[in-house]
Amino acid sequence: MEILPAVDVLGGRVVRLRQGDYGAVTDYGDSPAEQVTAWRRAGAEWVHIIDLDGARTGNPDAELQKKVTGRGAEVQWGGGIRGAPEAKAAFEAGIARVIMGTAAVWEPSRLAEAAEAAEAAAGSPERVVAAVDVKDGRAAGRGWLEEGREFESVVESVLAAGATALLVTAVRRDGTMRGPDLELLSRVRRLAPQAHIQAAGGIAGMDDLRRLSEAGMDGAVVGRALYEGAVDLAGALAAFA
Repeated sequence: MEILPAVDVLGGRVVRLRQGDYGAVTDYGDSPAEQVTAWRRAGAEWVHIIDLDGARTGNPDAELQKKVTGRGAEVQWGGGIRGAPEAKAAFEAGIARVIMGTAAVWEPSRLAEAAEAAEAAAGSPERVVAAVDVKDGRAAGRGWLEEGREFESVVESVLAAGATALLVTAVRRDGTMRGPDLELLSRVRRLAPQAHIQAAGGIAGMDDLRRLSEAGMDGAVVGRALYEGAVDLAGALAAFA
C-alpha cells in the first residue's frame, strides 16, 4: 500500500483543516516546499499536495507547483484542476499526478479530456485521479463547500468516464484522527473492484493503516497523524512497502 504524506496549503502555509472547514485551521509551518523536502528525506516517494485556495477558487497556484517539484519526491497535486488545460499546465510544471474533484462531481466527462492530456504530457492517463470527497453520503464539490451528489452515482459516473484511480476522503473524519471510515471505503471498493483506490480522512496510527491495507486500499493519504507524531513516516513506509 502506497503511503502519501499530505501537505495542505492555505495562504502559502502548511495547514490541516478539520472536517474540511476553512475556518478550523491548524498551522504547521510557512514553507510547503521545505515540508516536501522533509517528507522526501524520511523516504517518501510520493507527496500529496492540496492547494486549498485553488480548490476554492478554481485557479491552481502555478508558482507553488514550481516550488514543490524537483525535490526528489513525485507530487500528487489537487486544487483547481477542473479540466485538461489545468492538468496540462501542472504536468508541464513537473507535477506527476493530478486530482480532479469538482469536475469529477459535476462534469465527469472532463476526466476523459484530462486523461488525454495526461497521456500526451506524462505518458499515462492514470496520472489523473478522481476525488470522491464524501460528507453525509454525498460527494462534495468546490473545495468541499458544495453539497454535491450522492456518492455512489459519482463513483459510477467517473468510472464510466474512464477513471481508473480514485481518492476517497471521509470529510467528517478528515483532520480528526478518529479512524478511517472503513464502511464507506468498503462500499467504494465494491463499486470499483478494479480501481486504484487511495483512502484519506481520520487516520490516527499504524493500526488504521493496517486496517486500510486489509480492506484492499492501494494507497493512504496521511496528514495530521504525521504532523502530530502519531505515525512515523519512515516506519509506515517500511511496513507497507
